[in-house]
Amino acid sequence: MADATDPIVEVDDLHKRYGDVKALDGASLAIRTGTVYGLLGANGAGKTTLINVLATLLVPDSGTATVGGDDVVHRARAVRRRVGLAGQFAAVDGYLTGRENVEMVGRLYGLGRRDARRRADVVLERFNLADAADRRAAGYSGGMRRRLDLAASLVGRPEVLFLDEPTTGIDPASRVDIWTLVRALVSRGTTVLLTTQYLDEADELADRIGVIDNGRIISEGTADELKDALGANAIRLRVREPDVERTRLVTAGFGGSVSETGGQFDFPAAEGNRTLLAILRRLDDEGIDPLDLALERPSLDDVFLALTGTPHVETPEP
Repeated sequence: MADATDPIVEVDDLHKRYGDVKALDGASLAIRTGTVYGLLGANGAGKTTLINVLATLLVPDSGTATVGGDDVVHRARAVRRRVGLAGQFAAVDGYLTGRENVEMVGRLYGLGRRDARRRADVVLERFNLADAADRRAAGYSGGMRRRLDLAASLVGRPEVLFLDEPTTGIDPASRVDIWTLVRALVSRGTTVLLTTQYLDEADELADRIGVIDNGRIISEGTADELKDALGANAIRLRVREPDVERTRLVTAGFGGSVSETGGQFDFPAAEGNRTLLAILRRLDDEGIDPLDLALERPSLDDVFLALTGTPHVETPEP
């Protein structure tokens, strides 16, 4: 078994072109065993193309990619035995029951009838679908269909699970359920590559995050590393109306651009907590008791904007 510090997924200089469109343009990354790697990018950035190459559904034009040491092109069958895939849209047959859907995927993995049935029982229970297992999937809610799709992707006990925008279009409660399930899978040793339009989802789940733009990884690190690299801590201060004028004079002494609206001041904190303590002392010297004072770090939205030059916009729910 691979050591936890070793990469189980390795991608080096992948290229994939559709006519004049470069879907992948030198993408490279490595994912350690037993971790969640979050892949962030706008629509068309190359996320799904990369997932499809790793899942052996697409052949790259050039470059290499391996899963567990097996090349996705030359050892595709071996790769398929290692991986599970839940695409952007739940691949559920509405005419079959939940149990039949999962058993069918198990048979496609090469399991015998008895093993497929046993594994289906296990994953349906894990995904809280046992009570609905013998109902036709056409009657499932969106969140249930998504959980069923994830259950089917796990019936073959994959070492690596590819989740392509797994929570898009589902209700908040089902979204939290899926987060819980992903954490449980990783705690048991599964490696997850997660693409998402929700930056809070990557912040919540990913051990490491890559930002993909125009087919290549343009930045990579933990959520904290990406935020720290932006170096844009800010202070948010709110005071009572009678204190606004004196607060304006106090904040002017800290340099940078200060914005003020209705008693709320926002300005850069070049030295982080030191700036926060300094402003607190100055306010105390002036007898100003703030209603609110906080040091705010950059969000992943800020990181996304700084790296790609465009604001992040989540895919609207249907």
